[in-house]
Amino acid sequence: MKSKWKIIAAILVLSAGFYYFMKPKQAEGPAQTTREVAPVQGNIEKLITATGSVQPQNRLEMKPPVAGRVDEIRVTEGQEVKAGEVVALLSSTERAALLDAAKSKSDEEKKYWEEIYKSIPLIAPIDGTVIVSTMQPGQTVTQTDAIIVLSNRLIVQAQIDETDIGKVKEGQKAVITLDAYPDIEVAAEVSHIYYESKVVSNVTIYQVDILPNEVPPVFRSGMSANVRIVEEGKENVLTVPVEAVQKDKEGSYVLVAGGSNKKPVRRIVELGLADDSNAEVLSGLDENDTVVIMTQKYQAPKAPKAGGGSPLTPQGPRRSRTNTGGGSSNR
Repeated sequence: MKSKWKIIAAILVLSAGFYYFMKPKQAEGPAQTTREVAPVQGNIEKLITATGSVQPQNRLEMKPPVAGRVDEIRVTEGQEVKAGEVVALLSSTERAALLDAAKSKSDEEKKYWEEIYKSIPLIAPIDGTVIVSTMQPGQTVTQTDAIIVLSNRLIVQAQIDETDIGKVKEGQKAVITLDAYPDIEVAAEVSHIYYESKVVSNVTIYQVDILPNEVPPVFRSGMSANVRIVEEGKENVLTVPVEAVQKDKEGSYVLVAGGSNKKPVRRIVELGLADDSNAEVLSGLDENDTVVIMTQKYQAPKAPKAGGGSPLTPQGPRRSRTNTGGGSSNR
C-alpha cells in the first residue's frame, strides 16, 4: 500500500515539474512611463462633425414661356447677373417657321420680319450666378426645358445624425473644408435646420444649411464637403491634456509633481469644457504647477528560449556526442 502512494506522489512531482518547465513565461508586468506637462492658457472647442455637399441656397430654373427655338444666349456659367437683365432671346415655333420661310426668299425679307415679329427675351428675375447654361443657339426647346439655371449663392447642406441634432443651433460658428481643396478652410455659420428627417444608409439624419461668410471661387455645386460645427468654445482658459485627468468616487484629480525625490501628489480639480485633446481647469491648478502623466506600457509575453528543453521531457536534454576514438561510437 505504501509503495502505491509513493508512486502517486512521484507522478505528481513529475507532473508539476513538467508544467513548470514547459509553460511560456509571462511578462513581469506593465512598465510604467511618466512625463511632466505644465497647464497652459489656450482655446478649447467642442465640435460636431458632419459631411455634406455644396448646393445652391435658392436654385432657379429659367424656362421659356412658349415652345420654340433659342436665338441667342447672352450669359456663360459662373457669370453674375442682375434682376431684369436679359440672359437669352427666343423665337416661338410660329416665329421660327416664319423667319425660315423668309430667309429662303431673301435676307431683306428675313430682316423685315425680324423687325415686325420681335423675339422673346428671357429675363433674370433675381440677382444671382449662372450655374447651368448648356443650351446653344438654334436648339429647339419646350416649356419644360431649363435654358438657364441661377443660384443666389452657394451653401453647404450638411447631414447631421439624429443623436447630434439637438446640439445644433442656428447662428453657431462652423468651418467648411472641401474634399477637392482640403487646405482651404472657409468660415461659416449654421443658417437653417430642417424639421423633416431622412434615412440614409439606415441612419436617421437631418439636413442643416451651412452658410459661408464669403463664397470662395473654388466652390462648385455638388462638391463633397466636411463641416465642423462649434457646439461650444472658450478662449484663453487654463487647460491640461485629457490623459492627465483621472476620476474616482471623490471626483476628478491630477497628479502634481511634489519636487525632487518626492512622489507626485494627488490634487482634486474642477473641470469645465473638454474636447478630444484638452480639458479646461476651473480650479485646483495654476500655470506654475507641474502635472505628472503616468501611462502603462504593456510588454508581450516572452517566448521560451530555443533549445532550452526540460529535463523532464520524454527525450530529455540533448547531449553532445563525441567520438574519442577512430571506431564507431555505437557499442
